[in-house]
Amino acid sequence: MKMKKIKMKQARVLILLLPLLMTLTTGCQTAAESTRIVYGLTLAPSGIDPHLNASSELGIPLTSVYDTLVYRDPQTDEFVPGLAERWDISDNGRIYTFHLRQDVTFHDDTPFNAEAVHFNLARITDPALQSQKARFMLGPYGHAEVLGEYTIQIHLTEPFAPLLDTLSQVYLGIASPAAVEKWGDEYQLHQVGTGPYVFAEYAPGDRLLLKRNPDYAWGPALYQHETAQVDEIEFRFFTDPATRSPALETGGADVMGEIPPQDAARLEESADFRVEKVAIPGVSLIVFMNTQRPPLDDVRVRQALLYGADREAVVSTIFKDTSPVAYGPLAANTWGYEPAIRDDYPYQPDQAVQLLEEAGWVDTDGDGIRDREGQPLRLDFYLMGWGHMPEIGQLLAAQWADLGVEVDSQVVSYPEAMQVAGEGAHHLIPFNLSGSDPDILSTFFHSQAAFNWAGIEDFELDNWLETAAQTLEPERRKEHYSQVQIQVMEEALVIPIRDYVNLNGVNQRVQGLRFDSQGWFPWLIDVTVDNQ
Repeated sequence: MKMKKIKMKQARVLILLLPLLMTLTTGCQTAAESTRIVYGLTLAPSGIDPHLNASSELGIPLTSVYDTLVYRDPQTDEFVPGLAERWDISDNGRIYTFHLRQDVTFHDDTPFNAEAVHFNLARITDPALQSQKARFMLGPYGHAEVLGEYTIQIHLTEPFAPLLDTLSQVYLGIASPAAVEKWGDEYQLHQVGTGPYVFAEYAPGDRLLLKRNPDYAWGPALYQHETAQVDEIEFRFFTDPATRSPALETGGADVMGEIPPQDAARLEESADFRVEKVAIPGVSLIVFMNTQRPPLDDVRVRQALLYGADREAVVSTIFKDTSPVAYGPLAANTWGYEPAIRDDYPYQPDQAVQLLEEAGWVDTDGDGIRDREGQPLRLDFYLMGWGHMPEIGQLLAAQWADLGVEVDSQVVSYPEAMQVAGEGAHHLIPFNLSGSDPDILSTFFHSQAAFNWAGIEDFELDNWLETAAQTLEPERRKEHYSQVQIQVMEEALVIPIRDYVNLNGVNQRVQGLRFDSQGWFPWLIDVTVDNQ
């Protein structure tokens, strides 16, 4: 009898515990099935508030935290609805009316509406914020006006054709007003958007963690999934290029941007990895020639440097043919690119020698360096330490030495480069900048541009750039930008080196990695992971 009672008690206990055991088992299965990847970032920016800071690196994680009013299709360059269901542009091109979605909620459960958009625009344009990029992307912004709960107008002081492109970028992503007001100066550590991933944790210089937003259901038609397929994405920083491929190969990362070209070939030979090559639109890697500083004030000397630069050899040697040679200021995959300039300045050292001699530069004392009126042909070349610029400078200097041109190369920090170029103390200095609209040319070739490192003052260039920015008809815009590109090369303002291609190393278990029209920013909502 006693044994029977004990067994009956045990049975009753098991029956009572069964629901709990099932719950625990289900929980273990869910945990086992949860997916996460580690995404390697190559720069640890000093700040990652998209409204305040300017780094391209911040957009890699934050494109999944924020939605934008519109999106740009990277295949067609057409704009499609985002947080705005539709929009109207006034006949004079100065008023944009956006009709917003009514089913969107921020990650903190506060509602998205026109007042939220107005708050964001006011924050970005507030001088107290000291926005490094977003404010300038709005161009001739005047003010915003809320017309209804889900309708807002942006008023410009003059037409600005690039506006839809800039509104499609993460720097103008829409943040939760409640979160911005709550966290103030610490907002970058507690960011809140409406995107497919939630900003969960950020330890500057160490890691950034995103978690899947299970409620997301309002993404653009460009997305292939309604909600994110990976539960967590952890971003870690790999600032030393030598550590990137080893991190992939040892399992320390699943995705890694900016793989060194010499490592890409090895990864491609492995069945466990692939290299996704993403062409970046915008201004190619170009070397500016300072037209305000002799001897580069003579167009013949500038043209000689172009003819004397074997750019194909530079790209093949340093980049292992992983990116194409550049032929002008715009990358070939940028909307508005002018292909006619591809025929300009082939490698012709004999032509370079002829131009230098026509300009009066000859080697009078037999020391191998050309001179004129007792002055040697010596150029100051300032190089940043990233993007293989020191190696590029070394190869170019060797090629120009064969022409009798001496180059004094100096590797400087980014702030030092900005100071040197701003003061016009350089002869030669390289730079590149990504961007999906050809208006990016205004940043470098307008006489009032902040990065007018060629020191150009050209009324025609100014007029073409200003007119193009105010022209809404696409084909007419293209005509103006074509004229700009042709003029830049005719005047030999820059030495194009290569169109930037980001080499992304990817573990084969990660599939569906796609990038937006900027080329840098992944649509992580569509990433899937095979854990088998």
